Amino acid sequence: MLVPGRETFDRDLRHLQDDMLILASLVDQAVGGALESLRYLDQNRARQIIQSDAAINSKRFAIEEQAVTLLATQQPMARDLRTVLAVLAIAGELERMGDYAAGTARIVLMHGDQELLKPLIDLPRMADLAREMLRRAIDAFVNRDAKLAEAVAAEDDLVDALHDQVYRELLTYMIQDPRTIDRATWLTWVAHNFERTADRVTNICERVVFLVSGRLEEMNVKGD
Repeated sequence: MLVPGRETFDRDLRHLQDDMLILASLVDQAVGGALESLRYLDQNRARQIIQSDAAINSKRFAIEEQAVTLLATQQPMARDLRTVLAVLAIAGELERMGDYAAGTARIVLMHGDQELLKPLIDLPRMADLAREMLRRAIDAFVNRDAKLAEAVAAEDDLVDALHDQVYRELLTYMIQDPRTIDRATWLTWVAHNFERTADRVTNICERVVFLVSGRLEEMNVKGD
C-alpha cells in the first residue's frame, strides 16, 4: 500500500509526463503545419505557426516549474529522479523543435509574392521522417524502450542524407542562375530546420536510454 506522500508524488509525476506528451503533440503539429504553409506558401498558416510557438514555450516553462517543484518538495531517488531529469531535458529539445517550425514559417513570409524556386520533393520527406522519428521516440519514452530509442536515433542518417542532397541541388541552382540565390538560400534554411529537428529527436532518444539504463551517451556523433 502506498503511503500518502508516495501517492502524491506518483500523481505529480504522471501529470508532469502527461504535460510533456501534450508538448510533443504541439510540436508535431507545428512541424507539419510549417511544412504545409511552405508547400502552398500559405502566409496565414505561417502566421498561425509563429503565434503557436508562444504556446509551446509556455508549456515548456510550465513543465520546468513542475519539475523543479517536484525535485524540491519530494526529493525523488534513483529511477524517479532520472524520469524527472529526462522530462526536463526532453521538454527543452521539444521547445527548440518548435523554434525551428516557427523559423520555417518565417521563411514562408519572406517569400512575399514570389513563388517557390522549385517543387518540394525531398524537404517533405525530411519533415515526414523527422515527425515519425519524434512520434516513435516519444513512444520509446512512454514504454521505457531503449532499443526502440536506439533504432530511432539511427534513422537520423536518412535525414542527413536528404539534407545533403537538398543542399547540393540548391547550390546548383545558385551557381547556374544567381537570380535564384535568395529563394535557394531560404530553402536551404528550411532543410537545416528539418535536419536539426531530427537531431533534437536523437537527443530525446539519448534521454530515453538514460532513463532506462542510467547510461548517458551521445548517439550519432557527427564530424565537422
